[in-house]
Amino acid sequence: MERLSFVKDGVLRLPPGFRFHPTDEELILDYLRRKVFSFTLPASVIPEVEVCKSDPWELPGDKEHERYFFSTREVKYPNGNRSNRATVSGYWKATGIDKKIVTCRGNQVVGMKKTLVFYRGKAPNGCRTDWIMHEYRLANVQTKANNSIQAKIPIQDNWVLCRIFLKKRSTKSQEEIHLPSGIGSSVSDGALGNDKPVYYDFMAKKPRMRDLNLAPAASSSGSSGVTDETSNNNGTDDHEESSSCSNSLATIRRKPLH
Repeated sequence: MERLSFVKDGVLRLPPGFRFHPTDEELILDYLRRKVFSFTLPASVIPEVEVCKSDPWELPGDKEHERYFFSTREVKYPNGNRSNRATVSGYWKATGIDKKIVTCRGNQVVGMKKTLVFYRGKAPNGCRTDWIMHEYRLANVQTKANNSIQAKIPIQDNWVLCRIFLKKRSTKSQEEIHLPSGIGSSVSDGALGNDKPVYYDFMAKKPRMRDLNLAPAASSSGSSGVTDETSNNNGTDDHEESSSCSNSLATIRRKPLH
């Protein structure tokens, strides 16, 4: 079978209309496992790059999309298993726990996925960035190598598969809607359906006449200020007032007899 190659100068270049969006299981079984056991790959679409030798924005490929690389793990200490993930300007830091990659059929664990975040500066005082890396590795590589079919095949268990992308932040702007005068409050995102409380100042409404506690005042027309205020509706009384209040107002409006 002829080996197809779509990588040129370390950059993935597929024909128009083709997209490379493999699942986690496909990355483990169809690419990383074949790479570790020196099998023929379905297509040469993942370049070999030492990921930790460069900063994530310096790696080849389109920075606006996900990029895939085969890389080797560099041991941090001679007698340990920790990987050295320091780069030129920072370092990759693991976050959370490793996720098991399970096959759709059989529920067999075939690999592990580690999530890492890139930090600028020196550990442990680096500045977190939006660069994310998913590092895939095979599960139980030595056990698989001891099988009868694979016993004569040299393995390279230091290979990992890296998926690197730039996390996009949410840019939702918070708009503020102001109510008309008379309502002493403004509505922010709550009026837009974002489950935020909305507060209204109902104490700013116009006070009623019985709360004014004004005394009758004489005027040139012979009527008081209270009489003018309560007779704006074509001279009719306010039906919402109580009977006692109506009687008192009627007493105030009564003209003296001559």
